[in-house]
Amino acid sequence: MARIVLVHGIAQEQKSPDSLEAEWLPSLAGGVRLAGRPELADALWRDGRPGPARMAFYGDLFLRRGQQGDGDELTAAEWPFAEALALEWLNRAAADASRERDRATAARELAFLAGPAGEEQGVRAALRPVLNALSRLRPFARFGVALAERVVVKALRQVTLYLTDEAVREAVQERVAEHVGPDTQVIVGHSLGSVVAYEAVHRLGRPLPLLVTLGSPLGLRTVVYERTRPQPPAVPPMLARWVNLADRDDLVAARPDLTALFPGADGVLESGYTVDNGAKPHEATFYLAKRETGAAVAAALS
Repeated sequence: MARIVLVHGIAQEQKSPDSLEAEWLPSLAGGVRLAGRPELADALWRDGRPGPARMAFYGDLFLRRGQQGDGDELTAAEWPFAEALALEWLNRAAADASRERDRATAARELAFLAGPAGEEQGVRAALRPVLNALSRLRPFARFGVALAERVVVKALRQVTLYLTDEAVREAVQERVAEHVGPDTQVIVGHSLGSVVAYEAVHRLGRPLPLLVTLGSPLGLRTVVYERTRPQPPAVPPMLARWVNLADRDDLVAARPDLTALFPGADGVLESGYTVDNGAKPHEATFYLAKRETGAAVAAALS
């Protein structure tokens, strides 16, 4: 059992709990140190030795399809969701991107996509113009269109499997439960891991001092929000504090201010654009290394 349980996001299937702990814990210790708690930072990660935090690893559960060569393929029914996901990211950029150039580009691309419909080419072909538009924005520009498609498809494939496949969902929750015990005070989730962590807290059945969600898609109505458990979504009733951190350019964090979506948020949920992760807005270790993350964790462990 661990005092701090860490829950990773998508695309970690080629890693391991040990390698992810070696990535995450120095960053979390750095955030705690920036928050003025050097002794706790040393306890979290000192001389390469992990302390009271453990990674709830589930990436290997997504290797089953990949071993057959179709791990990132969508079904015909899932392609429209992929288009909706990409469009929601594009709308987010038009409204909230930190650079005026990206906001203008996203707005121009949305106007073009809303123009007269062309010849019907099928749902997969329909996604191409949206991906072309995304690839012109800074968060996706380094990928290019082909890799942007892979990013969207992999994200949707793993998120959809977790939210729709009961066996996958239970297996992932079991991995989290293995590390949660009476001494657990903090659960930290990044990306899809924030959805997993949120649901895990609902299952606890006992008080928890702190939930931290980083780059969370919990506000993504097209794919995530209506499929979380339990329904309707709400702040877990025995959660004392929930800190949700988002970079303004992190398009995965579809709606960074979650307070209006989760009843019971008053006095519990702190949410909004609160950190700047630079050129990698969705990077987990960048979120963990922030003073805001470290201060929340340190307060919960005090």
